[in-house]
Amino acid sequence: MSAGVILIINAGSSSLKFSVFRLMDAESFMLVVRGQMEGLGTRPRLTARDAAGTKLVEREFAVSEARDARDAIRLAGAWLLEHIHDEDVIAVGHRVVHGGAHYAQPVLIDETVYAELERLIPLAPLHQPHNLAAIRAVREWQPQIPQVACFDTAFHRTHSQLADLYALPWEYYEAGVRRYGFHGLSYEYIASALPAIAPDVAHGRVIVAHLGNGASLCAINAGQSVDSTMGFSALDGIPMGTRPGALDPGVLLYLVAQRGMRAGELEQLLYKQSGLLGISGISNDMRTLLESTEPRARLAIDYFVHRIAKEIGALTAVLGGMDALVFTAGIGESSAEIRARIVAACAWVGVALDIDANRRGGPCISAAGSAVSAWVMPTNEELMIARHTLALVQSRGRGHDH
Repeated sequence: MSAGVILIINAGSSSLKFSVFRLMDAESFMLVVRGQMEGLGTRPRLTARDAAGTKLVEREFAVSEARDARDAIRLAGAWLLEHIHDEDVIAVGHRVVHGGAHYAQPVLIDETVYAELERLIPLAPLHQPHNLAAIRAVREWQPQIPQVACFDTAFHRTHSQLADLYALPWEYYEAGVRRYGFHGLSYEYIASALPAIAPDVAHGRVIVAHLGNGASLCAINAGQSVDSTMGFSALDGIPMGTRPGALDPGVLLYLVAQRGMRAGELEQLLYKQSGLLGISGISNDMRTLLESTEPRARLAIDYFVHRIAKEIGALTAVLGGMDALVFTAGIGESSAEIRARIVAACAWVGVALDIDANRRGGPCISAAGSAVSAWVMPTNEELMIARHTLALVQSRGRGHDH
């Protein structure tokens, strides 16, 4: 296969993030460009930087020019082709939030696969339509380029049936009401990077804390996902920037029966108005809350730490013990204070903090002699998608589609 680049796309409701990786040899990549089209339909703007962080473009568009993913692909794509004019786009890899119970691996997208992913829209109504719109837009823009779907649920398909079950009538399980888990591309990357960074624990019992505006925990044993705090949707588990995490279903019954809330209002409440923002009344940004002296800001932080420590205890029980705790994503990688508070709350497991190492950001932040080691590892979902995309395109070139 000739050298070229792989385009990675992560499409949301009002933005489209993209990365371009250059294929250096059969297995390694170099980041060339990272950018996004944001403000689609309101205040569209294209920005991109090179691997060193140097700004390459910052261009605003009229609302009529950039309303949706289709327009974003066309405009960002035109700029990209101009920027990398001498290199072939080998393939496009997409982050697709939901792969359902069927997809345990990334897959080359054809009409059949696309139709199956459309049927999963009810399981991820806020994310899946935008992921699919980007796939459709790339097909219109450059129909000859192969596209690969990489799923945020796929890494968790190694769960036992027990871990994915809800105690509802069996017909609902068969209809797809089960625990899927999310952030799988992040966890898969961490599992793949652990052997080089922490070889002593990489094949043991590891709990990874993906802490960002969206947040979850994953129990990994011998490199495979055993359980996760997220379930049927990305609302479950630990509190997040604007999502509540685990919630008694009786609360929802009360909101519908006593407060007269409709489905759309519940969706707004649960996805946009809860979590750190809901408790603090100030912000969903942990940095803002840590700087604030407001009592409710402190309460939101305390609740965040409390719920994470509680879930780490539950996942430790599932694993039968813990060998390592890994922090990743925005808060996990950046906030020494949050890491310190979580480790302190988990002292009973046998993890002790090295204060200076934690302040420096790791990678190892546990004290010498700590029975359980603690780590800080940057995640790289885009690189994970690039690896999967290349592997599938190469396998197709050898005549193996599956």
